[in-house]
Amino acid sequence: MNMIFLQPFIKYAVFKGRASRKEFWLFFLFVLIIGCFFGIIDIIIGTYDYISGWGALLGLFTLIQMIPTIAVGVRRLHDTNRKGWWLLIVFIPIVGNIWITVLFCLKSNDGDNRFGSNPIKT
Repeated sequence: MNMIFLQPFIKYAVFKGRASRKEFWLFFLFVLIIGCFFGIIDIIIGTYDYISGWGALLGLFTLIQMIPTIAVGVRRLHDTNRKGWWLLIVFIPIVGNIWITVLFCLKSNDGDNRFGSNPIKT
């Protein structure tokens, strides 16, 4: 099986190029599952703080995956022929998160665009 969900960790801080919907959403699912796993482990070993909602392992994992998540998000936006700066729209409450989710779900541009060749065809 192709380990496409691990590509953003292999391309740890690569903000150039394009990422397909499959690569983005499989990575998102991978991060979500591992984050839940670390949250459960934090509860079991007693490092989870119920007031803040964070644990030691979950916090460490969040720091480790922050750069690859931003990088794959930027590459996903590049795949829809948008600049990575669109990622900052998440700072607009509610509407920003909805809009960035819509942008991440959009179909890739067919063929090449200003950010590179289509990742599906390469």
